[in-house]
Amino acid sequence: MKDVSAGYGSIPVLKNIFMTVSKSSITGIIGPNGSGKTTLIKTITGINRVWTGKIVFNNFEIQNKNPHEISRLGIALAPEGRRIFTKLTVIENLLIGSYMVKDKERIQDKLEWVFQLFPILKERRYQEAGTLSGGEQQMLNIARALMSNPQLLILDEPSLGLAPIITKQLFTVIDKLRDEGLTILLSEQNAAVTFNVSDYVYVLEHGVIVREGSADTLKKDSLVRQAYLGV
Repeated sequence: MKDVSAGYGSIPVLKNIFMTVSKSSITGIIGPNGSGKTTLIKTITGINRVWTGKIVFNNFEIQNKNPHEISRLGIALAPEGRRIFTKLTVIENLLIGSYMVKDKERIQDKLEWVFQLFPILKERRYQEAGTLSGGEQQMLNIARALMSNPQLLILDEPSLGLAPIITKQLFTVIDKLRDEGLTILLSEQNAAVTFNVSDYVYVLEHGVIVREGSADTLKKDSLVRQAYLGV
């Protein structure tokens, strides 16, 4: 993201954002409610329009492209609040995630892969998604995004509403995905979890990046320690 500003109507939300997400890494974004994290994600994925600046992905400018065009380029979103199709089965939700993949053999390979990542989804594959627990629904949300075979996976508040033990399980998988070479952009209110898993972190407040650096460096920053880590 190069000098990106965006908002709603005439109200600015993001102000001159410069951000880099490195390949095969986890880049974290932390900030309080209303800081602009969700607007930033909507702007990257084409749901929200860019006012000024550029968003470049694999040398292509993607600002103000339609969401389906951005998805075809290799960006997938696991949205806040899960947004699964509750009346469809687990496997139907997953197949919807692969709707742009034409090779049926490749789809089957992806299904087996996400079932290895989340074995409980294989057990529940013919169950209506709305009957899953909150943690299982979040697993399905992420697995559905992975079915499109993305190069960049964007996770919006994946730990929201989950018990600590489920959050730990989920982030073990997220860490594994990075180790397998997937690039991840993680937006989280849980700063401690974000620092534990991220390679690089941006702190967003009032639509402005106020701090950035490696996770290890920022954990030593006095403002970050006091405001986000309770130290």
